[in-house]
Amino acid sequence: MIRHIVFFTLRHDGDLETVREGLGILTGIPHSDRLEIGVNRKSDPSSKEVDVVVYGEFADDAALAAYKAHDLYAESIRRVKPLREIRLAADFDAASALCGARD
Repeated sequence: MIRHIVFFTLRHDGDLETVREGLGILTGIPHSDRLEIGVNRKSDPSSKEVDVVVYGEFADDAALAAYKAHDLYAESIRRVKPLREIRLAADFDAASALCGARD
């Protein structure tokens, strides 16, 4: 499984709901096993820069590529890109991730 995580900072706080809605259209793309759009709670005292997070799980690289090639992905970029300041993305293979045990 590929995990896809994207962090966004916004140019203006007043655009938060517009960006959230623009990213929300990504949930209409059928290629993910799970896709979440969340607003950062900013509860970590050392890091409050990130405003919105996209978290996705994909069966494999082909599914992630199909997601990024979808028309709704392009539409989301069209809506959100002018309102964001920074976009940081990371994709990793969950099978090779270091994991801790749960209590």
